[in-house]
Amino acid sequence: MRRVLKPTGSIYLHCDPTASHYLKELMDSVFGRGNFRNEIVWDYSFRLMDLPSFFNRKHDLILFYAKTDAAIFSMPKTPWTRDEIIKTRKQKIHLDDEGYEVIWMPGGRGHSKNKLRRLDDIIDEGKAISDVWQIPVISSSAKERTGYPTQKPLPLYERIIRASSNPGDIVLDPFSGCATTCVAAERLGRQWVGMDIWDKAHETVIQRLQKEGLAADGDSAGMLPFGEIHYATEPPARTDDGEEAAPFLRVKERIREPEGQKMSRAEMYDFLLTQHGMKCQGCDRVFDDPRYLELDHNTPRSDGGLNHISNRILLCSPCNRAKSNTYTLSGLRRLNRKQGRMAR
Repeated sequence: MRRVLKPTGSIYLHCDPTASHYLKELMDSVFGRGNFRNEIVWDYSFRLMDLPSFFNRKHDLILFYAKTDAAIFSMPKTPWTRDEIIKTRKQKIHLDDEGYEVIWMPGGRGHSKNKLRRLDDIIDEGKAISDVWQIPVISSSAKERTGYPTQKPLPLYERIIRASSNPGDIVLDPFSGCATTCVAAERLGRQWVGMDIWDKAHETVIQRLQKEGLAADGDSAGMLPFGEIHYATEPPARTDDGEEAAPFLRVKERIREPEGQKMSRAEMYDFLLTQHGMKCQGCDRVFDDPRYLELDHNTPRSDGGLNHISNRILLCSPCNRAKSNTYTLSGLRRLNRKQGRMAR
């Protein structure tokens, strides 16, 4: 997903509290901690009971990450209620000359004077929401229910799609299940791609779109505003020559030297180039010539560091001099961050 996301794209990972802490670490490593936006709590409290040893478990979590700082985001709004406005503003309601209910509101940035606003206008504009979403689960009698065991309510996915895409954009769900994401995207005027291992997924997409009035009955192609529904059972051909989505996550090969056999300096050098490329492990700078890199120890020899390949690193000359026989690699990286020498 990271590979195919546009710079303006975002990803939402839906999970429950039994795995969210593990998945947060994984998402940080793939998308970068700096691209983490929210841990959204989906609160679907209903049928609360007195339990003998724990609280009612009535929420899921959604991890929201942006691909880059250019990611699209539009704050979702929910309607104010009349009582909320009165309680928040701590003012009385007045009637204007035309008989509309009005209240004094701040003039806004750059305006010092307050002004009268109609309550109906304020209610229609809505209020920004927090990262706790109170959206009920699908009731047993709901029209949208399909019987799929993990089906989610349409309002939940519509909120996500509205927040992080514009009309006409493409929404991709790699685990589309009973097609809730596809239906929500179609209702909001987005193009969409759904993938699932379930052999009834395609049929369910057509049926749900027909039930929503978004596809003609009896038309398996399902004519939609953006064209036909295309169905394929083979994955599309990759156009990136098979490159990894996040090369920095490549699993590093760990080797153990056989007894009585040692790697030469040249062999260590070549092995580390294969593992890390022409990048200094001390400052993350990438060079176009391996001669800029020098072979050194992670833990200094003076601190008991071994000559084994597992304790060897490649550093540029400035990092090698700064590290000397004082720092480990992690200590060198902390020093570089403090002094602003890390690659950006």
